[in-house]
Amino acid sequence: MNKFFRALIAAWGAKKLGGGCLSTIVIFIIIYTLLGKCNEPARASVKPAAIKTAVHQNAVRSNAVPAVTYSSTSGQE
Repeated sequence: MNKFFRALIAAWGAKKLGGGCLSTIVIFIIIYTLLGKCNEPARASVKPAAIKTAVHQNAVRSNAVPAVTYSSTSGQE
């Protein structure tokens, strides 16, 4: 959004909502910053990070496949 129109909308909103001098300034700053967030890209469009899960050491040992040994004989004696 153009900064001029953003300031114009924030000033109009602060005039309508503000009661005194200080509250009008605070409301102007809040509206101005909220209108500035409209130009930023959505965070959902960013590539998601890879999820790393931790595996407990005991779980790895209990699910381990026993080692298989093969003999080098080819059936001929």
